[in-house]
Amino acid sequence: MAMWDRIKDQAKSLQQSRGAQTPGAHTPGAHGGGHGSGSGGGSRAQLVSMLKSQLSSMKTELKSGAYRDASMAMCALVAAADGQVDPAERQHVESMIVGNDVLQNFPADQLRQRFNKHVDHLLANFQMGKAEAMQEIAKVAKKPTEARAVIQTGIVIAGSDGYFAQAEQYVIREACAALGLRPEEFNV
Repeated sequence: MAMWDRIKDQAKSLQQSRGAQTPGAHTPGAHGGGHGSGSGGGSRAQLVSMLKSQLSSMKTELKSGAYRDASMAMCALVAAADGQVDPAERQHVESMIVGNDVLQNFPADQLRQRFNKHVDHLLANFQMGKAEAMQEIAKVAKKPTEARAVIQTGIVIAGSDGYFAQAEQYVIREACAALGLRPEEFNV
């Protein structure tokens, strides 16, 4: 629970530092996956909402194909972090992707195709699929805004079911390494 509190504090600090740049509350509805929400679910929901708001404030900066592709690879890695993705989970993540304000910069079919390609590769051979996804993610390493946004997108997806699993935290840390970012910056 302490990690969520640190991430929440970091998100608040970043949001406050952006000041007037942050648009009004953008919470397009609850995205619960029905998985163990446990105690502190409200805190997690607030964190996810804050990260979505931060990403929305950067929407005009996040229009490159490299960001699109890295984000889809990150979403797939988080979804498959435990080595499996059931159809309901895949559909849930797809709906979050298509409904995401920033990702609406891109055609939904492109997003679905790239996400599903990565999920399929991860499920067929996790290590090879993971290497491919990390290569895709690393392509935004020289663009700090996009790199951080990819990690934030991963955290939003990971926290969407109210539970931030160890396996999800691990792949996010690995993505941070691929991007030359410190996981501590995101409290993971």
